[in-house]
Amino acid sequence: MPGSPARRRRLVAVARWLAGRIGSALLVVWIVATVVFFALRASGDPLEAILGGPGSQAGPEAVARARETYGLDQPLILQYLTQLWRVATFQLGDSYARRQPVADLIADQLPGTLLLAALALLLAWALALAGSTIAATARGRLGRAAVGVLRGVELVATVMPQFWLGAVLILVFAASLRILPATSGGDDPAGLILPVVTLAIPIAGFLAQLSRDALLEADRAPFATTARSRGASESRVLLHHTLRHASLPALSLSGWAFGHLLSGAVVVESLFARPGLGRLLLDAALSRDVPVVIGAVVVVAVMYVVVVTAVDAVELIVDPRLRRPRAAHAAERTPELAVGS
Repeated sequence: MPGSPARRRRLVAVARWLAGRIGSALLVVWIVATVVFFALRASGDPLEAILGGPGSQAGPEAVARARETYGLDQPLILQYLTQLWRVATFQLGDSYARRQPVADLIADQLPGTLLLAALALLLAWALALAGSTIAATARGRLGRAAVGVLRGVELVATVMPQFWLGAVLILVFAASLRILPATSGGDDPAGLILPVVTLAIPIAGFLAQLSRDALLEADRAPFATTARSRGASESRVLLHHTLRHASLPALSLSGWAFGHLLSGAVVVESLFARPGLGRLLLDAALSRDVPVVIGAVVVVAVMYVVVVTAVDAVELIVDPRLRRPRAAHAAERTPELAVGS
């Protein structure tokens, strides 16, 4: 059957790529679960969370019963293997402190955190592309001055602590101007503005630095000069040529940026009294609620792997050159084959 060997090679390449991705995800989950388990156990006995927190007056019988019920009377290595088995079978157990299934707690808090991180990433990209476009199209003395100001703003944004930035935004827009709420716990969409801006600005500064330099380089590239020589306007050159090439360096780091936003949600959700996975994780870590911490961190790790995989696929769509693998490496360059097929 004509073409069948090529199809088989593509299927094999896709299978290898998928197997590699799944293997990477499993390795990340195992490392995360192992580090979190032993770190929490090294910080103290989780029995305190089970018995109601500090100051519990539980008697010896209650302590012994709790240890037996939650398997804390078993050797540490057996507790570790039991926890790994729960993660592998998606049976995360019950929270020590809240007495609720961990899966239900995560399912309740995860959508809010995902919404917060997604909006922050979109805003960061919008700010980065806007700043890069201004830098690439600026002309004359005023344009050079604007580029200098943008460079300074980008540098400050990248090193700005999120906790400090959030506190300043609350002081200015909530306490002084009183135009935005200081907390984000209700259903008011306005409550999302300050948390999203707090998360987005540091990431926007980093993405803007990458995309600006790449955009200026692409603007001087031969393909841009050729497009201008054929009568293309500056706006067409920007939108159809240079902007696509300039977005690649920042796009390749969007997976990292999303993971950074998820970790930043721990600070931001606590600062703005917003319910979410980050706040749940912080509260569980402080109370040494091992099942909740492991479940939340594993979910974040899996989401990170999924987002990075999606970013790789988007890169292949944006840059057609990645879809042209060499024949000698065709079986190994699976994403390119998958998109190009």
